[in-house]
Amino acid sequence: MKRPARSWLLLCALHAVGSMLVWWAGPKVYEPWVWRADHAWATPWTWWTSAWVHLNTAHLIGNQIGMGMLAALAWVVRPSWRTTVVWWLSWPLLQISLLVWPQIGYAVGLTGLLHAGAAILGVDLLLRRIRIPKARRWGALLLLALLVKLLIEHAWHQPVVWDSADEMAVVQALHLSGVFWGVVLSLSRGLAGSHQIYWRWSMRQRSTTGAIAPKSDRLM
Repeated sequence: MKRPARSWLLLCALHAVGSMLVWWAGPKVYEPWVWRADHAWATPWTWWTSAWVHLNTAHLIGNQIGMGMLAALAWVVRPSWRTTVVWWLSWPLLQISLLVWPQIGYAVGLTGLLHAGAAILGVDLLLRRIRIPKARRWGALLLLALLVKLLIEHAWHQPVVWDSADEMAVVQALHLSGVFWGVVLSLSRGLAGSHQIYWRWSMRQRSTTGAIAPKSDRLM
């Protein structure tokens, strides 16, 4: 039996525990950790730390449940450590990409990372990098669900909306950014792998040619 993806589960645990610790620390401590558009380049650490900041209890609990679901999915499908690296790379990129929308003053929470993680697992399943029964079907369904959610939110027109239930602004653009970088980085990994295979094949061809050439000289 294939071992579970420890690296992915460890990253899930890091996000979950980090979020809890930041929440317990309180606003006075985590205020410098919040990503703000007008200080984005002056405070690069917030590209990572802002994901662990949550505005209220409902916000925190919802994202903790989402992280638990993502960890459970990873336990079942068992992604490789390369997939975890792709997810880690999306972490700062999805945050800094919010500068595209001038309406966004700040953004916090794990939702961007949750969307990125789901998109990455979806692409891996669709491309059968993860070997489970009906992997392509599950990958297509997961990506379709994300696409439908993005179409409903249409974050490109409404990057920020007010949630009266939780009494907070929801940065929908963070969801869009997460899916975008999840898909792009996951597909880029495939291109990089193809380039590496071609390079190895090219080197083998050269070594084979070099080994045959002296024999031809002796026959001459």
